[in-house]
Amino acid sequence: MAQNEDGSRNDQHLDWEIERYRRAAEDALQQLDWCIGYLHGIRKLEVSRALAKNRSYIRSRLLEREEQPLPAEQTRQT
Repeated sequence: MAQNEDGSRNDQHLDWEIERYRRAAEDALQQLDWCIGYLHGIRKLEVSRALAKNRSYIRSRLLEREEQPLPAEQTRQT
């Protein structure tokens, strides 16, 4: 962790690191969204639903973001 001349934490650097990891997590969730949509589209519904539940947990509990509709819920189910 970066430190100032007096040995204290550099909060600005820490905030930057946190934001960098948060952006990486958001990017990974977007890729997961695509995968879920693809699996749903090729009728691998059980797998897509399981991944969607995991995605929802990660987003709400770990990233402390609002839950979003699952990708499978946004498409017409037949």
